[in-house]
Amino acid sequence: MIVRKLSRDWTAGYADSEFDPGSGELELLDQAGKVLRIGWEQIKWICYLRDLAASAGDPANPEKLLQKRFRTRPRTAGLWLRITLSDRDQIEGIAANDASLVKGAGLMLTPPDTRSNTQRVFVPMQAIESLEVVGLIGAVGKRQATGRSDEEQASLFPAEPEAE
Repeated sequence: MIVRKLSRDWTAGYADSEFDPGSGELELLDQAGKVLRIGWEQIKWICYLRDLAASAGDPANPEKLLQKRFRTRPRTAGLWLRITLSDRDQIEGIAANDASLVKGAGLMLTPPDTRSNTQRVFVPMQAIESLEVVGLIGAVGKRQATGRSDEEQASLFPAEPEAE
């Protein structure tokens, strides 16, 4: 994973999959085997990568997060969010439409370019300045037929009286 700080520097390493943002800091084991503690108020985002070794080639953008906005409407189900961070940077992503949006210590997003090295992005609540829901994608299932016949259905307009 890559931990990007608000100060623009970053650290690569490994963290427990169940970290506790309530603890005040993230414990990270860097690639040299040293344990680092980074305060949540310093973290911009945490990128979960396919291949940590592939990130070493580009020191300016190790996340390979080149596309931060969707070019077209996404196809993945969830909430399409646009987040403005406290450093004025913006990122879009798809978040799960569940209680983690209000109960969690941050938001887990699927980034726009799923073919890049970054698979998921965690944005801590402390780094979020504003959040906009752009759309709700594929959340409603198909309606099921009630099975009523035409005789059971009430008529909107009464039948016209027959002319004599």
